[in-house]
Amino acid sequence: MLRDVVAVVDGHVHPFELGVACEVFGIDRSDDGLPCFDFAVCATGRTPLPGPGGMSLNASYGLDRAANADLVVIPAWHTRDEAPPGPVVDLLRATVARGAWLLSVCSGAFLLAAAGLLDDRRATCHWHDAGLLASRFPHLALEPDRLYVEDGLIVTSAGTAAGIDACLHIVRRELGARVANGIARRMVVPPHRDGGQAQYVETPVPRRPADDTDLAPLLAEIQANLHRPFTIAGLAASAHISPRTVARHFVAATGSTPHQWLTRQRVLLAQQLLEEDDLTIDEIARRTGFGTANLLRHHFQQQVATTPTGYRRTFSHQDRTAP
Repeated sequence: MLRDVVAVVDGHVHPFELGVACEVFGIDRSDDGLPCFDFAVCATGRTPLPGPGGMSLNASYGLDRAANADLVVIPAWHTRDEAPPGPVVDLLRATVARGAWLLSVCSGAFLLAAAGLLDDRRATCHWHDAGLLASRFPHLALEPDRLYVEDGLIVTSAGTAAGIDACLHIVRRELGARVANGIARRMVVPPHRDGGQAQYVETPVPRRPADDTDLAPLLAEIQANLHRPFTIAGLAASAHISPRTVARHFVAATGSTPHQWLTRQRVLLAQQLLEEDDLTIDEIARRTGFGTANLLRHHFQQQVATTPTGYRRTFSHQDRTAP
């Protein structure tokens, strides 16, 4: 059960990456029926740690605070080629050895790799540092286009905001879709983003075309009615644009085609229903718009690499979310 969460800082504070962990795990949202986490920030020393703009951080806890944490977060780390502090390495190795979660955000992957924890594992990091990470640590399997990668109980994420995706992923894995979606709603972020970080790699910001339109209302309508059939022609009519234009804007807004995005949303809804309800597979197929159990199984297997029944057996959270 995910309850005790600790972020480890050392040397220099990266406020956004640290803030991601603080926002997801450090805010009391019990008024919305969401669980509270026992969250703390710890450091190797008690002296103020410098940050940008003249700020500094005093961490009230030492590394011993993380000894029994359910999740240890490395918000970011320097990319210099030097050995990390021995006590931090010992903590991270002990975290993995006792079966707790370990999460790095952005350049935090460099610390995990330097500790030898990413050897023969899949991992990602900020696209800007991907080449350096791969050359310095050739024994890891870098997946540079991913927003986050889970390999065992080690999760690495891409730059800055991708840390939100990774944190919510761990929340979903441990506490279910309802909790992850509730936290995301309070943070005003999507509970799951499609696509990878390749869309952010050294591409100029395009000029908005004259016929550009905001697809947010259309996406919200689809998500609220996933049981209904949708076609490109129908979506285009709803948005008052041509089918070719709606397809182009879907790619720009979501990183995928309308069909890919719609299928992904239906699979996400199926995951939530499998986690939280005892509906039959046929009923879930109907509610998610797949129509038949066979079609649900086909797309579910493609995207989640398991069957709906197997997923329910592993990730059902009915006992955890019951009032």
